[in-house]
Amino acid sequence: MATTLTEEILSAARGGEPQSLREVYESLAPSILAYLTGKGCDDPEALCQEVFLTLFGKLKNLTGGISGLRTFAFSVAHARMVDDVRRRERQPVLAQFDPQADARLSSSAEETVLGSGPGVAAMLDGLPARQKEVLLLRVVADLSIEEAAKIMGSTAGAVKQLQTRALRTLKDRMEREEVPDHERIA
Repeated sequence: MATTLTEEILSAARGGEPQSLREVYESLAPSILAYLTGKGCDDPEALCQEVFLTLFGKLKNLTGGISGLRTFAFSVAHARMVDDVRRRERQPVLAQFDPQADARLSSSAEETVLGSGPGVAAMLDGLPARQKEVLLLRVVADLSIEEAAKIMGSTAGAVKQLQTRALRTLKDRMEREEVPDHERIA
């Protein structure tokens, strides 16, 4: 039940008397909560509590009596509401991906690469793991020699050597299989 605030209650609340602080809260909280809810805040209850934490911290220095208390409380509530709006504006709106609603007409880059010719995965089969990794980093990911070396924990010279050997192996394999020119890498 909301209490009607009096100057005596306010004076006792300024002195830190728990029952008077409770009466201040019970008197103002419903209207502050309604204000924050009406403004569309994400968590009006949490913001209302923040208002009272600020209000009770400044209670000893407030002037203007009960009217000054209400004005200050709603000023703080308004500031918290503005902060909430600004926080929401900075956050991206998250949406679930629905494959049924995806109306794109072109396939993804991954589908295009993996579906073309004998396929990258099939071409790289049989290569040693380090050579395969170098080709994926250098050709598929389009990284520099230095970037690939850093990722692999190796030197630039070692990456160049691995790439040369891998490309030579693929070239020899393609020549043996007589792969058409448009599907050749090197």
